[in-house]
Amino acid sequence: MTTTAPSDVRPDPPHSPDDHSLAEFGYRQELHRSLGRYASFAAGFSFISVLTTVFQFFAFGYAFGGPVFFWAWPAVLVGQLLVAACFAELAARYPISGAIYQWSSRLSNPTFGWFAGWIMVIGQIVVVAAAALALQMVLPAIWSGFQLVGTDSAPTSADGAANAAVLGVILLVLTTLVNIMDNRVLSVINRVGVTAEIIGAVLIVVLLLTHSKRSPGITFHTEGAAGSGLLGALLVGSFTAAYVMIGFDSAGEMSEETRDPRRTAPRTILTALGAAGLLGGLVILGGLLAAPSLTDGHLGVDGLSYVLTSSLGDGVGRVLLADVVVAIAVATLAIQTAASRMLFSMARDGGLPFSGRLAHVNPRTGMPSAPALVVGVLSAALLLLNFASPDAFLAIGTTCIVMLYLAYAMVTGPLLIRRLRGEFAAGGTDEKGAKLFSLGRWGIPVNALGLLYGLLMTVNLAWPRAAVYDPTGGHWYFQWFTVLFLAVTLLAGGAYRACRKRTTARSAVPETAVTEAAA
Repeated sequence: MTTTAPSDVRPDPPHSPDDHSLAEFGYRQELHRSLGRYASFAAGFSFISVLTTVFQFFAFGYAFGGPVFFWAWPAVLVGQLLVAACFAELAARYPISGAIYQWSSRLSNPTFGWFAGWIMVIGQIVVVAAAALALQMVLPAIWSGFQLVGTDSAPTSADGAANAAVLGVILLVLTTLVNIMDNRVLSVINRVGVTAEIIGAVLIVVLLLTHSKRSPGITFHTEGAAGSGLLGALLVGSFTAAYVMIGFDSAGEMSEETRDPRRTAPRTILTALGAAGLLGGLVILGGLLAAPSLTDGHLGVDGLSYVLTSSLGDGVGRVLLADVVVAIAVATLAIQTAASRMLFSMARDGGLPFSGRLAHVNPRTGMPSAPALVVGVLSAALLLLNFASPDAFLAIGTTCIVMLYLAYAMVTGPLLIRRLRGEFAAGGTDEKGAKLFSLGRWGIPVNALGLLYGLLMTVNLAWPRAAVYDPTGGHWYFQWFTVLFLAVTLLAGGAYRACRKRTTARSAVPETAVTEAAA
């Protein structure tokens, strides 16, 4: 499990059994199966990317919840672990790219599964844009020269929002180029980046805890909060944790490129989420304990970047922030990769416009290039919303979480129905002959609680709170952005499905009928 281990990138032997593992699902092996266990872990961990997401949303969580928002973290971690346990079972049984789409389709029906995949891939595209925006929280704090637009670097200002869009587009150009290269190059970048992020996160935790100015008891206080009460503080503060702990299913997305996926993917789904949950919680706690002040307003605006540079000194703080930049770049790359695999999987089944092009895999690189380009262009287009208003930053961030949470529920829901009907039984073996990962008799309670948690959190995130989504007023469309975006996504998907159905029906007219009509 080191970044230099050649075993993680060596190609499979010409007649590897993995080459035929997709045959039972009706697919041919086209993606290059070259990822080892650490590379699979890196796929999930880099999507979650603790440093990217915690640094991006810490200020928001603190502004609304004060120190007590910390306790939303373990609550969300437990809820997501319930969902991840269900996904680990499915990854063992269906090791196919386009995990959410494939799992939902096989647990319910093709139409329901298509909408799950559609919502998921649109959500992933929004996540790519949101991750790229995170550079604004870090780069100007390292060097003022990275503020290319205006002078105010705060992402909630007009200058900061516009600059975030510019930096994000530059990053997306780079990640798109990497995503059309050989998947072994992608794997190396992912693993090196994740290793650097883990080392950086551990250093940040240690340094912050050794520079503590107060005791952990501060996490029971609401000082500095926006005055929404304890429950309100936790509900809105949970946005930070909810945004961080998504994407653990990426190890499943990369199943067709992973060696021994039935054995590897379930373990890496759980370990990626567990490791990210532990490190993220410690980073947040360390930031609260080491902050120079909890009431001067800096934590609710500048977040952890302010804590690092003011508590650890400019030199050490900027070095650690540079590590955060690496984490942001790798996270954006990994999320774009996951979205590309979802597009590829749906297109391979003929479920998208231009499916033939989107499903094409370059035989030399083993990469589906067209999906990567589509994701990059659409994500860059979303970043342009930041030029309209700084409120777009939060709208984009919360919208992507809601989309993914809803797509997750469209898997855990059908899975629970299957369990209650007795149609989802444990059985089978992985590539090493061991029993497939299974929750056994805990399946129904874990599944039910995971589904309930996901639905409640989806409602919490999507609720159109004016104080959260339109704090300056006058932008009703940002207050309702998540609901409107989801409605447009569903309407667009339904319209495409209806047009495709009519086109298919017309093309299925018997040849004799066409001849008679022509006569």
